[in-house]
Amino acid sequence: MSQLQPSASSARRIEQMFSGIVPWYDFLNRSLSLGQDVYWRRALVQGLRLPPRPLVLDLAAGTMDVSLEIMRQHPQARVVAADFSLPMLLKGQEKLTARGRPGIVPVAADALALPFADRTFAALTIAFGVRNLPDHAAALREMQRVLKPGGMVAILEFVPPTRGLLAGVYALYLTRLLPLVGRFFSRHSFAYSYLAESILNFPTAPAFARFMAAAGFQNIHWQTLTMGIVGLFYGVKDEGELPPADKAVS
Repeated sequence: MSQLQPSASSARRIEQMFSGIVPWYDFLNRSLSLGQDVYWRRALVQGLRLPPRPLVLDLAAGTMDVSLEIMRQHPQARVVAADFSLPMLLKGQEKLTARGRPGIVPVAADALALPFADRTFAALTIAFGVRNLPDHAAALREMQRVLKPGGMVAILEFVPPTRGLLAGVYALYLTRLLPLVGRFFSRHSFAYSYLAESILNFPTAPAFARFMAAAGFQNIHWQTLTMGIVGLFYGVKDEGELPPADKAVS
């Protein structure tokens, strides 16, 4: 599996990058995805099967859009929104205050060393965060550790499309247009150059699903959205059921 291997210093740079684009983060997410990011998050949460009054960990929560979507679809849930960027969480806290969502608790945390006890959460979501972690295998093991037996992980991530023409057009968009637009609005050219690099270096959807299986998740299902540029991945710790999806890992 191809993956980026940032050093501690580059990992720190990535954290500073995300913290630096906070004022434009939500706007650019909507505009650069043509509003599809709202649909992607909704689909991610729709795939969750939760017990009554579940405790859910939203990892790499950013400005908490996924956390808010979990509460919208599951009002009885309690959500811990964890991210390594404190400015991102503070921006998300403004949304919580404006929308009156006391069921969401923000926590600054490292995804590779989560400050939670074993078997704490009924489910775990992570949207566009796996790509930024220096060790995917260690991250998946940490997710398993904090999940209850039968708990579900739901992962939303950009994946490189495999169709020839689409792959070429998408690569051109990522490497040429995206950094220009990001630089114009946020003045952080590295952020959107890094985004392109991290997407193009991420595994294909089938390859990442196999990587989840190798990490110990069971009943793994995945599907792609929006012409194959985004992957939805579900797995469970130990035994459990999953909602139907387009593909299954044999």
